[in-house]
Amino acid sequence: MARVFVYGTLKKGQPNYQYMINTAKGLAKFQGRGRTVEKYPLVIAGKYNIPYMLNIPGTGHHVAGEIYSVDDQMLQFLDEFEGCPDMYQRTLMRIEVMEWEGKGSAGERRADAEGIVECFVYSTMTYPPEWVGLPYHDSYDSSGKHGLAYVLRESR
Repeated sequence: MARVFVYGTLKKGQPNYQYMINTAKGLAKFQGRGRTVEKYPLVIAGKYNIPYMLNIPGTGHHVAGEIYSVDDQMLQFLDEFEGCPDMYQRTLMRIEVMEWEGKGSAGERRADAEGIVECFVYSTMTYPPEWVGLPYHDSYDSSGKHGLAYVLRESR
């Protein structure tokens, strides 16, 4: 199992969350909520209003999201879903645990005690330069006050 941190449309209550709970795609177990240890720019960009975390450490905000434990099948699905490695790149990032659900295994207890876990995150280094000038967000909600509702793939 691998840890994945999601900050956009795959979070609970967001447009693509159904993929995280679709066991035909693999297993994803919610572990808790967290935020990036380093600051990153989280922007909403493109004609489909897609959230992107730009891989520019030290710029932007501590980005909030959810931590999942996923199996190899789900990780492979997420790679394809996120257009990895062209649109997004899957990298390891340090995530500060804000709220922890599972306390089952020793690894989970150790992470909870330290307060920091390493998770795979889909961020991007392949973006148009003008995206750096977009507003930065600390968390994402498709129906947020930004007014940039995400356009579902089936509606494109």
